[in-house]
Amino acid sequence: MKKKIAVIEGDGIGPEVTRQSIRVLNAVAEAFNHDFEYTYCLMGADAIDKTGNPLPDETIEVCLDSDTILFGAIGHPKYDNDPTAKVRPEQGLLKLRKTLQLYANIRPIKTYSSLFHLSPLKNKKIEGVDFVIFRELTGGIYFGEKKINEEKTEASDNCVYTKEEIERIAHLAFHFAQKPERRKKLTLVDKANVLETSRLWRKVVQEIAPQYPDVTVDYMFVDNAAMQIILNPKQFDIILTENMFGDIISDEASVISGSLGLLPSASVGAGGLALFEPIHGSYPQAAGKDIANPTGSILSAAMMLEWLGMKDEADLVRQAVNWTLQYSFVTKDIDPVNFYFTSTIGELVSDYVSGKISGSVKRENIELRKSTII
Repeated sequence: MKKKIAVIEGDGIGPEVTRQSIRVLNAVAEAFNHDFEYTYCLMGADAIDKTGNPLPDETIEVCLDSDTILFGAIGHPKYDNDPTAKVRPEQGLLKLRKTLQLYANIRPIKTYSSLFHLSPLKNKKIEGVDFVIFRELTGGIYFGEKKINEEKTEASDNCVYTKEEIERIAHLAFHFAQKPERRKKLTLVDKANVLETSRLWRKVVQEIAPQYPDVTVDYMFVDNAAMQIILNPKQFDIILTENMFGDIISDEASVISGSLGLLPSASVGAGGLALFEPIHGSYPQAAGKDIANPTGSILSAAMMLEWLGMKDEADLVRQAVNWTLQYSFVTKDIDPVNFYFTSTIGELVSDYVSGKISGSVKRENIELRKSTII
C-alpha cells in the first residue's frame, strides 16, 4: 500500500521525536511491504524564522495533497515570553485546524503497570484506566469573536456552537464507543446548568443517542468531571466535550499515566484528512540533547496507521512500545538515572517491528545509542 504523509517536525523537541516515528514507520513499511512517501513542511517558530509566517501556504498545499499528517510540536520561549508578539507559533496550528477542518481531537488515556510509580494517583485508582477524550477543535470560545475596549478595562470572548458542529463530533465519538474493544459508554462533559451552548450540546447528544442503542450515555458537569478524573478515572470509557473544556480536562487526564511524553493524539478532519501528534509541547530546554521521550510520537504514528486501515501494523507498534516499557527502556523523564536516549528508544521499537528482537534481554549489550538484543 502506498501512502503520502506530510511531516511537520515543528519546534523544540518536535524534530527529534518525529524522526523516531519516521524510523518506526520505515520499519513498518519494510515489514509489511508498504510505501510511505514523506514530504516535509514548515510550521510554528521555525516557519516564522524562515518565512515570517507561522503557516506558509506551501504547508497547507502539501497537507491537502497528502493522505495524512504527522506533526511534532510548536512553540518557542521568545514568543511565549513576549505577550506583545503579533505573530506567534500557535497561530499556525489554529489556522491549520481551521483550514483543514480538523474538528475532532482524539486523545487516548492509558496507564502502564510498569510506570504506576510515576503517577500522582495511587495504584488502585489507575489500574485498568483506559478511556478516550473526544474534544471539539474548531468551534467554541477559542474561535469566537474577541473584543476589548479602548481603555483596556473590559474584554469579552464569544462562545458559539452550531448543531452541525456538535453532531459531527458526536457521531464520531458514538461510532468509536461501539468498537469491540470499548465498553460502549459515552459521557458528555458540559456546563449545562449555566451555559446556553452546553444546553445545546446536551440537546443534540440526546437527539443522536437513540441511533446508538448499544451505547450507554451519561452527562457530567465539567467541574465534577475534573474531580472524577482524579477520584475514579476507571469509570470513563469515551468522554465527549467542547473545545475549552476538552483542552483543560485532557491535560489533567494526561498526568495519570506518569509522563506527558507517553500520550498520542489525533485530530480528524471533515474531509477524511487527519493529523497525528504527541500531546506534549515543544520542550525547548531539551531540544538537541537526545533525551526527549519519543513514545507519544511513536504511538501517534500507530494511531495514524490504524486510521489508514493498517490495524495489524498499528498493533505491532503498540506491542513494541509496551515491550520497551516492560523492560524499563525509558527516557530521562521516566527514569532520571537509568535512562536511554531518544534515538535508542526509536531504534529499539524499530528493531522490534522488524523482528530483530528475540530471546532474552541483556542490558549490558544495549549501548547508549545502539540497540543490540541477544
